[in-house]
Amino acid sequence: MLNELVDGARENTANFDKKYYIDLTLGGCGHTLSLLQKEQESLVIGVDQDQDALDNAKSFLKKNNVMERVHLVKSNFSDIATVLNESKLFTIGYQLGGVIADIGVSSHQFDEKERGFSFRFDGPLDMRMNYSEPGETAADVINDYDEESLVEIFKKYGEEKLAGRIAESICKVRAEEKIVTTRQLENIVFHCYPKKWRHGRTHPATRVFQALRIFVNKELEVLEKVIPSVISILPAGSRFGIITFHSLEDRIVKHTFRDFHRQKIVELVQRKPILPSEEELMVNPRSRSAKLRMVTKL
Repeated sequence: MLNELVDGARENTANFDKKYYIDLTLGGCGHTLSLLQKEQESLVIGVDQDQDALDNAKSFLKKNNVMERVHLVKSNFSDIATVLNESKLFTIGYQLGGVIADIGVSSHQFDEKERGFSFRFDGPLDMRMNYSEPGETAADVINDYDEESLVEIFKKYGEEKLAGRIAESICKVRAEEKIVTTRQLENIVFHCYPKKWRHGRTHPATRVFQALRIFVNKELEVLEKVIPSVISILPAGSRFGIITFHSLEDRIVKHTFRDFHRQKIVELVQRKPILPSEEELMVNPRSRSAKLRMVTKL
């Protein structure tokens, strides 16, 4: 929903001569490039904690002759104060027109087997967004957490109905050998499912991999933190739009936006989330679970 997010942010009521926007989830640069092409006089601050994404973005934006209007910041998007501080010289004379975020894993991360986000490839069970710095990996969680903790993680972050059976099986396997690859974990989860459930629309390992990714990167905690932080720095008339990809994220965005709406701090741009069109679903099947919500600062 690139156009819906970008156009929604641009349709703000902020009466500024010069605007800049913040793309909190730079990823593959699609949203940032679209903003720059549609707003010929505007600037964009692009944020990502993944150094690979930043390096690729720099090359991509240079090729499209827009790099001079972009400032890249390596940061977790929840740290909006650091983002603004590092960008203050870049935005002199400009005012914030809007902030956008596309929550989740980028296609680049999913397609890199070394990152361990997808069970489509056999790779190290990592899943850290910011893998260039030390931190707990998915393999650490799988091999070091007790069975009860694994059940809680799979239930809370993946809404996995067979969490108990899967956690028990993981503990049995790891007693014989460490589970260090995506293929090992995928195989364990797959065989925990009854045969009649193994070949449905959603792969049996999907929810466990989702749960681990969210837990390792503290995605829900970060999302809960970033929404109030962004709303606090938005000037009147500016917009904040977020695309989410599963119910846990959307629930946080929905309720937090509504709380600020009740306090008369923001206005909801739409009561219900914007969903991907049939055309987009045909081109990009990964968008099937996407939901866009947006607010305007009062």
